[in-house]
Amino acid sequence: MWYAPRSQAARCRSVLDSPEQTSVSLNYLASAIRQFDLESTGKWFILSALIGLVAGIGGIAFHLVGQVVQHYTLVEMAHLQPGEAEAEGAIFPHSEGDLRPWVLLAVMAAGGLASGVLVYSLAPEAEGHGTDAAIDAFHNKRGEIRARTPLVKTLASAITLGTGGSAGREGPIAQIGAGFGSFLGGLLRLPPRDRRLLLAAGMGAGVGAIFRAPLAGAVFAGEILYRDADLESDAIVPAAISSTVAYSVFCLWLPPSLRFTPLFGKPIAYEIGSPLELLPYGAMAIVLVLAGVLYIRTFYGMHALFKRIPLPPHVKPMIGATLTGLVGLGIYQVFGNNPDALSVLGSGYGTLQKSLGTSVSVAVPLLVTVALLKILTTSLTISSGGSGGVFGPSMVIGGCLGSAMGQIFHEWWPELVRQPQAFAVVGMAGFFSGCARAPLSTVLMVSEMTGGYALLLPTLWVSTLTFLLGRRWTLYEKQVPTRLDSPAHRGDFFVDVLEGISVEDVYRKDRHLRLIHEGTTLEGIVHALAESTQRYFPVVDDAGSMIGIFSSEDVRGYLYDDTIWKIANARDVMKSRVVTVLPDDDLNTALGKFTSLNVDELPVVDPEDQGKLLGVLRRKEVIAAYNRRRLDHEKQRLASRGR
Repeated sequence: MWYAPRSQAARCRSVLDSPEQTSVSLNYLASAIRQFDLESTGKWFILSALIGLVAGIGGIAFHLVGQVVQHYTLVEMAHLQPGEAEAEGAIFPHSEGDLRPWVLLAVMAAGGLASGVLVYSLAPEAEGHGTDAAIDAFHNKRGEIRARTPLVKTLASAITLGTGGSAGREGPIAQIGAGFGSFLGGLLRLPPRDRRLLLAAGMGAGVGAIFRAPLAGAVFAGEILYRDADLESDAIVPAAISSTVAYSVFCLWLPPSLRFTPLFGKPIAYEIGSPLELLPYGAMAIVLVLAGVLYIRTFYGMHALFKRIPLPPHVKPMIGATLTGLVGLGIYQVFGNNPDALSVLGSGYGTLQKSLGTSVSVAVPLLVTVALLKILTTSLTISSGGSGGVFGPSMVIGGCLGSAMGQIFHEWWPELVRQPQAFAVVGMAGFFSGCARAPLSTVLMVSEMTGGYALLLPTLWVSTLTFLLGRRWTLYEKQVPTRLDSPAHRGDFFVDVLEGISVEDVYRKDRHLRLIHEGTTLEGIVHALAESTQRYFPVVDDAGSMIGIFSSEDVRGYLYDDTIWKIANARDVMKSRVVTVLPDDDLNTALGKFTSLNVDELPVVDPEDQGKLLGVLRRKEVIAAYNRRRLDHEKQRLASRGR
């Protein structure tokens, strides 16, 4: 019987028709979705749009909860009004008042404790930065995320950020979208591949909404999963749909003046005056790589340190938050109660917004100090078990370092570097590109957040350099190098590797085969079996053309009836429908035939005369060829990474 694997749609229908589905609404939804082929545009559009809708609403909810927590703790109690991006969309008016340092410490400690108790009591996997958890679910957990995880992550991250913790928004929002994508895939009982794609689409939707960057969100979903230059291409289209819907939903909630506006406000007329300006940008890339290595090592070094503290994990975020507050108050005092120094707390977007303005108003020493201490405060906040993302702090670190470098180069070569603010934009992209191993989505994201498409050339230049120079380090531990290394694609690459090898390259041409003439009696066949270790015997006619084949198992049924030994012959025993392979067939084709027939050998025949037997291909030869090619790929990958 020829091999005919069931389509994904057929597999889904068999799953969706399970009698366990007792809910009327679920049956109706499953029935409607079954009307579409799994790979059709219509079905993916519906699922992706639904994920985008939920991610957009989730982004609004997260933003609201965070603003409420911030207003009634930091602002009302500690009199700290954190700086914001121009188009942040604050729901409370700004208030003024003298900072209350000890109240600030108490608020941050309480926020850390509340976040820790919430996370470690309900969903320990929600600790840290949520993007890594979503990446891990994609590669290692069949795209499965517990339904409660996004909810816990949302509340814990809103508390962490709202009480002054140094963290970002992309992790929680990405996990909200990814969690709903996983939930939807489980609800519809979709296969693991489709659940993974829905999870990735949810990640892209969350990022696209919260950062007002729908295109970047779509690319981010496919790129962030891998450490090297690889992309989950199947996720791009679903993520593009979900990201567009999420972005639209989130923007429609904002005041009319801020809708569909870049996060950091109207774009500034940046420009590149000369190709020589790429030289100082290249020098900045080296500084960003060094800072990125410091960031990653500090982040995970702090994580290891907190793991060794002999205390319940519930209270460790409180310790991290308190230390973060002390660092913030310390720099605040050192720089003469300058509110820009407090950008080491919270999102830090206020100082970054000033750095992107038409007139530079933040001094170089403060920018460098904020960047370096932001590394420390982010590590203290998240590595202690606090909940929040790492993208936002990375933007602040890279933007502040870039702004400082721009001012320095402007002092040295004012005729060449005329817009030091541009270095802040490029620094944001370059820094995160090197740390997160995501150059394309980062370039797009920063361009969309700032409206700085005029800086595409230096941004791409710096992001590529940091990506290449920082290849040994990554901020996301759960990334795998390429799709070849992902458990999610293990079966795919088994097929892909075999497709590159032909039967001609593998089967042994010098192997002696014992052929059986069609007139050979059963008695002669039994003697032939006794004299040979061969398992499959081709049957030939008088002209030597193969007309059938039988195995030793086919003969076994006749052994106990010796009355027919002299009557039956090879034509009676053989199977005339012979499944063969050609020398030019790839091993994937051969493997499909091995699997469908459950045999260990296949005849190799001449493509011009398929009755002419050339040899036999064995299943173990196919497996050996795969193992050799897989080992070669692994050696090449390790060599390319400089190991």
